[in-house]
Amino acid sequence: MALTRLCALTDIPDGNSTGLSIPDGAYQLSLILVRRDREVFVYRNQCPHEGDLMQHAPGKFLDDDAKYILCASHWAVFRIEDGLCVQGPCLGDGLTPYPVSITNNDVFIDV
Repeated sequence: MALTRLCALTDIPDGNSTGLSIPDGAYQLSLILVRRDREVFVYRNQCPHEGDLMQHAPGKFLDDDAKYILCASHWAVFRIEDGLCVQGPCLGDGLTPYPVSITNNDVFIDV
């Protein structure tokens, strides 16, 4: 495991989400980032229901009230704080989380 810089904290609007990809061997790892004040939650951009990418539009992962992560394919609803599905076809399953650290306003994950 190694720390990988994702972005500056200010690259994620507070109370909103963004998506990005990082190298993962010969592939790209697609990620969801959600910011709440100085805390950032990072998950693999893959719904546990059928493995679909979750964004509604580039960088858009949240419901209209920005309270939950919402899968655009089957409308599964996930808590931001822990990625647990609280409504939809994968109820009780969760998104794959990544440990996050923020140093000097830069966001890092451990991959």
